[in-house]
Amino acid sequence: MRLLHNPFHPRNKEIFQQNYGIQLPHLQKRTSIGIQRVVTGSNLGNFAIAHLQPKPPPECQDAVAELQPSAADLSSVQTPVQPKAVHVLQREDSGQSKMDESKKVYKQEMDVRRDGMALRRSAMESAESRLLRAPPPSAASASSDNRVLTRGLARLSPINPQSLPVPAVVSKYPFTIVDGQIDPDAADFCRYKKQYCLYWGAMVEALERLQRMLLDFAVPLARVCGERLAACVQSGELNWRDGRGRCTHVEKLLSVLENRDEVWDLMCQPGQRYKGNGGHQAAAVRIQTCWRRYSARTAYLIRLRSKWAAEIIAMSLLKRAKLCHLKKSLQASRLRQLENFHSRAESLATNWKHITSAKRTIIHVPSLGYSQPRRLSLRGYDVLQNTQMGRLCDIRDENVEVIYVSPVRLGEDVLQYYTRLLGLQTAIELGDASATESHSAKRFTILMPEALEDFSTRNLCLASLLKYSPRTLKRIKNLIKGKQAYMISGVTHTDDLAVADELQIPLLGTDPVVTQLYSTKSGGKRIFSSAGVDMPPGKWDIYTLEKLYEGLAQLMAKHMEVQRWLFKIDSEVGGRGTAYVDVCHLKSRPWAQQEFIRHEPQQWRTSQSQDSVMIKFLEEVPHLLASYARLANTSCYKTWACFLEHFLKEGGVIEAFPPSQSLTCLAVDLLLEPGGDVLMLSCGDQLRGPSGLEVLGCTVPQTSICPEVLHSVCTRVGQACQQRSIMGHISLDLVTFLDPNNLEQQVRGQHST
Repeated sequence: MRLLHNPFHPRNKEIFQQNYGIQLPHLQKRTSIGIQRVVTGSNLGNFAIAHLQPKPPPECQDAVAELQPSAADLSSVQTPVQPKAVHVLQREDSGQSKMDESKKVYKQEMDVRRDGMALRRSAMESAESRLLRAPPPSAASASSDNRVLTRGLARLSPINPQSLPVPAVVSKYPFTIVDGQIDPDAADFCRYKKQYCLYWGAMVEALERLQRMLLDFAVPLARVCGERLAACVQSGELNWRDGRGRCTHVEKLLSVLENRDEVWDLMCQPGQRYKGNGGHQAAAVRIQTCWRRYSARTAYLIRLRSKWAAEIIAMSLLKRAKLCHLKKSLQASRLRQLENFHSRAESLATNWKHITSAKRTIIHVPSLGYSQPRRLSLRGYDVLQNTQMGRLCDIRDENVEVIYVSPVRLGEDVLQYYTRLLGLQTAIELGDASATESHSAKRFTILMPEALEDFSTRNLCLASLLKYSPRTLKRIKNLIKGKQAYMISGVTHTDDLAVADELQIPLLGTDPVVTQLYSTKSGGKRIFSSAGVDMPPGKWDIYTLEKLYEGLAQLMAKHMEVQRWLFKIDSEVGGRGTAYVDVCHLKSRPWAQQEFIRHEPQQWRTSQSQDSVMIKFLEEVPHLLASYARLANTSCYKTWACFLEHFLKEGGVIEAFPPSQSLTCLAVDLLLEPGGDVLMLSCGDQLRGPSGLEVLGCTVPQTSICPEVLHSVCTRVGQACQQRSIMGHISLDLVTFLDPNNLEQQVRGQHST
C-alpha cells in the first residue's frame, strides 16, 4: 500500500498492473528542485506514508487540495510507523525560466495522480461488488480448492489448535460469517470495510478463501477477528502465490477466527467435509482416490515383487557364473602348478647326482598340510610345525646353504643359540672358537612370513602363510638368484606347489593327493602290507558301525590270545585319536576260551566253533564298546560317543595291542631321494605316557632292534613308497616286543607319515 500511494516509486506502475491490470503512462524524469524544509506529521496520526514533493505554485494549490485526503481520514489508518521530521533539500531560485518549467512538470504529475486515484477507487468498488454479489462457488469450480483444503486439514490433524497464533487484544472490528456467507449489509462488516478501505482489494481474496473453507466444512458460525485478518493480509502471510504449502494457508485462515477451537473441533470430525458444499462429489473423489491408490499400490507391489525376483535370479546367475569362472581359473592354475611340479621333479631326479655334488641351496618349509578340521583341532599347531628345525643341520655339508622358513617368531636368544650350536663342528675343525658364529651364520638364513600376524588364529599351514607373504617370497628369490636350489616340505599341501611354482624351483616331495591318501593310518597299513612288513592283527578303512562291530568280533574270535584292542582315527597323530577296550569284560569270554583250548591253533582258524564264538561276540560287542571302551587322551574327545562319531566320519583302524609286557615303540625318519636311494636320517625309542599310547618324545639313538633288521625294514618300506611316487621325508612308527610263546623278538609296522 505504501508503494501504491507513491507514484514516483519505480515499482508503482508494476504493482498497479499486477493487482488491477492498469497500465499507467511513463512520467518524465523530474529535475531536482533545491528546497530544504522540514515536514512534520503532527496532523497525520498513525499514517506511515510521507510524500516528499515540492511546494506547488499558487495556481495549482486548489487542485492539490482536492486530491489530498483530510487529516481526519488519514488518522484512522493504523500503521506501525511513527511520524518524524523529514529533511528536504532547498530549491535554488535560478530564474523565471526554471519556475515556468517546474510549474509545467508539476501540473503533469498532478494530472497523472488524479487519474491514478480515480482508477484505484473504481478498482476497489468493482472488487467489493464482486465479493458481495457473487454466488457461492460451485462444486465443479472449487473441486481443486476443496481437495487442497481437505489435504491441508488431514495434514493439520495432529496439530494442537492452541498453538495457532491468536490476537493479543480483543478485536475492535469483528464480524461474523453464518453458514459460510458474509452479510454485506451487516453493521459490523460495513464498519470493518470502511476501516480498511484503502487495501480492500487485497482482502477480498482472503475473504473468498475463508468463505470457501467454511462452506466446504459446513461451519454454521465463525467470528472473524478483523485486525488479525488485516495484519495477515498486510504482512503477506496469506499470499497465495508465494509457493508455500496449502496446510500453512489453512492454519493462517484458522488463526483469524475468534472461535477457532470450536471451528477446529467441527472440521476435525470424521465426515464433516462431506456435509458441506460439494460434499457428495468430494466423497466420490475420495473413494475413487482410495480405490485407485489401492489398485495402483497392489499393481506396483506385484510388479516390484516380480522385479525383485528377477533381480535375485539375475544376481544368483551372475554370482554362479562368476563362481564357476573362478573355480575354473583355480582349477587351471592348480593343474598348471601340478604339471610344473611333475616336470621339475623329473628334471630333479635326472640331475640329482650332479645337484648333490655341487653347491646348492635348500629351502626348508616344514609345513604340515593337514585338512582344515584337523588343523583347527590341534593345539600348538605352529609349534608342532617347528619341530623340524633340526633341518638346519644340513649345513654340515660345506656345499649346502639353508633357508629355513619358521612358522613361529624366534627371538634373538634362539637365533644366537642355533648359530653357536651349528658352528661347533666348524670351530672344532678350524680350532678357532672366535670364528664360529661368523662362519656358520653366513650359510643359513631364518625367515618368518609377514602373514603370521594376519592369520595368527586361523591355524594355516606354513605353505599357505608363505603363499600370502609377497615380501618373504621376494626375499627368497633374491637369496637364490643364480644358484642351484630346491625346496623341501613336510606334509605336502597344494600351496606347497604354488610356492614352488612362484619361486620356479623343484619341490622334493609328493603329490598332495598321494600324500593325503597314504599319510593316514589306513594308508600306512597298505604300505606295510605291500612292503611285506609284519603288522599287528587288525582291520583298516572302517567307516560304518556294522563293519566296526563285525570286524572287532572276527578279530576277537580269531586271536583269542589278545587281551586288548585299539581303535585309531586315521587323521589323528600323537595318540590323540586312540581308544581301547579289554576283552575280559565279555560275558561269553570264559566259554569262548574253553572252546579255544579244545582245538589246536591251526584247527581253530578253520573250525566251526570259531564261527559260533564270533556270533556270540557280535551280540555282546555293542554293549562292550558302550560300557567299557576308554580313551587314551581326553583333551580332544571327551566321551566314547564323540570319539565314535569322528571315527566313523574320518575312518579308522582296529589294531591288536601286543600281548607282552616288554614293549618298545620306535620312530624312524627316512629320506626318499629322487635317484632311488633310501637314507635313514634318524631313529629313536619313543617315550610313552602313563597309558602307554601317548607319545611324549624320543631317545636317540634307538637300542631296541638290531640295526640290520631295522635297515631291512626301512629299505623295503622305502621301496614300496617309491613305487607309489612318494618322495621326500617320511616317518615310520614301529613296535617291537617279545613273543610270549617262543620269546623271540617281533617287529611290527604301525604307521607311516
